Amino acid sequence: MEKIKMTTPLVEMDGDEMTRVLWQMIKQELICPFVELKTEYYDLGLLHRNETQDRVTVDAAYATKKYGVAVKCATITPNRQRMEEYPQLTQMWKSPNGTIRSILDGTVFRAPILLDSIRPAVRNWKKPITIARHAYGDVYKAVDLYTKEPGECTLMFKGVSGEEQSVLVQKVDGPAVWQGAHNKESSIRSFARACFQYAIDTRQDLWFSTKDTIAKVYDGEFKRVFEEEYEANYKQQFEALGLTYFYTLIDDAVARVIRSEGGFIWACKNYDGDVMSDMVSTAFGSLAMMTSVLVAPDGTTEYEAAHGTVTKHYYKYLKGEETSTNPMATIFAWSGALRKRGELDGNKELQDFAHRLEQACFAVLNRGVMTKDLVNLVEPGTNPTAVTSREFIAAIRKELEAAC
Repeated sequence: MEKIKMTTPLVEMDGDEMTRVLWQMIKQELICPFVELKTEYYDLGLLHRNETQDRVTVDAAYATKKYGVAVKCATITPNRQRMEEYPQLTQMWKSPNGTIRSILDGTVFRAPILLDSIRPAVRNWKKPITIARHAYGDVYKAVDLYTKEPGECTLMFKGVSGEEQSVLVQKVDGPAVWQGAHNKESSIRSFARACFQYAIDTRQDLWFSTKDTIAKVYDGEFKRVFEEEYEANYKQQFEALGLTYFYTLIDDAVARVIRSEGGFIWACKNYDGDVMSDMVSTAFGSLAMMTSVLVAPDGTTEYEAAHGTVTKHYYKYLKGEETSTNPMATIFAWSGALRKRGELDGNKELQDFAHRLEQACFAVLNRGVMTKDLVNLVEPGTNPTAVTSREFIAAIRKELEAAC
């Protein structure tokens, strides 16, 4: 079979631990036998980020802006425990996802991959819930400080005009921790526009939630910008399509989401979206069954798995044991990136291959062949077979060969 040719490369960002192992399996078994793959490769593994003083992450982000499409493997964001596991680290490097999102200034849209044989843990959910996560600022670009003595902390801003504004954060009588977070109005506005446009494109209602009753200025700015954008630019389109834009407080939104049937986009600030996307994906089945795509204002798109590096499975793998790690989110990151590359280049063959790859995954899962994380989730009456990651990918390849 002649391989499908690519005219423009996509940016490939390799990652860490078990997902790095799966990354190579997926390329070797499901992509390279069928596609003459062209990528600009960046190793975002933790040790290589450390060797380059994290320059590789910045380079990968700017390469993504250059080529317009990227696919990213899951990566480690080190904490104190990781510093002990990797003693060669020179510092606790920031989240590579946070760095990339900051440079691209996009919005992350995450939606569950649904199977007929797996009902959501929330029984009244009948349709997917898409989380739209703001991808700039807040705690992901915050600065932290630990102090040991009594004193006071002041937040101060000095404008280019020389005008200064300051506010007392708090007086303390002993050791304390401090954090300074920020966001930019331009980024909030890009976030709002991306959410409204995505709702129009996918014909879904849009919910947005913050806590402006507490963070009256900070979260209040998010609420104001969303309302301003909606009234000025999107209200007529929403009404013409019969769509609804709905704002409420984050705690009220959580209660409403649980009682809903799904089928809408839930826009959240950066940290809220990080947490709620994991909650939604787990309730629909598994963290490994969720797509994640970062869309920048200029159309630049990055596809990734929404979950982590599966450390426990990686340690088993290092002992020579076969694992049953679910590769679906990573496969769909690749299929999404290939489809987008095909759309931008007018390469229908590449778009069709991405569709066939996803359908091959569903065909295998619908036969009951699946990784262990899904076996206990299927409905009674289904007789699933638990397989290793390697066996699962091999079954997908067999389906793909038949389809091609």
